[in-house]
Amino acid sequence: MNWIIRSTKKVKFHTNLREVLKPIWNDLAAYRWILTDLDFIPNGQPVPIHFDEDFFVLNHQQFQQLYESSPQIIWGIITAVPSNIEPDSTLISTLCAEDSQVWESDHFFIQESLLEIIAFDSGYTIVKFRDKTLSDQFKDYFQEQALDLHTFNEKYMN
Repeated sequence: MNWIIRSTKKVKFHTNLREVLKPIWNDLAAYRWILTDLDFIPNGQPVPIHFDEDFFVLNHQQFQQLYESSPQIIWGIITAVPSNIEPDSTLISTLCAEDSQVWESDHFFIQESLLEIIAFDSGYTIVKFRDKTLSDQFKDYFQEQALDLHTFNEKYMN
């Protein structure tokens, strides 16, 4: 339930949230979103994130604004957590998309997360799921473009 996208056949660029989340978007309305260690290129539309903060906690409406504006996320960790979770700001502010643990299958930086997306230098999008149904929907949509993270690591990283 851990995938990596390195091809841009279905996505215009890495990491376009609108395209990456397209197959599962309707199932994510009940979650808050934590975004940290961000570098991004806005798409000319207002977005609820900026470069003056270390991290952001967005409700669904705020995240939808980001989703619809399609900024290019170059670096970052983006995670969906249940709405009742109060994030640990000390932990979140120390997370880094360049941490070697991003490449580990089933390693989640935020333990309560349902889903984690790691944007890695505009070349890779890593998506990790705790929910098999969401993972299957994602894989069915992206098909061969979504490579199993463990298999990818064995082939290219070892």
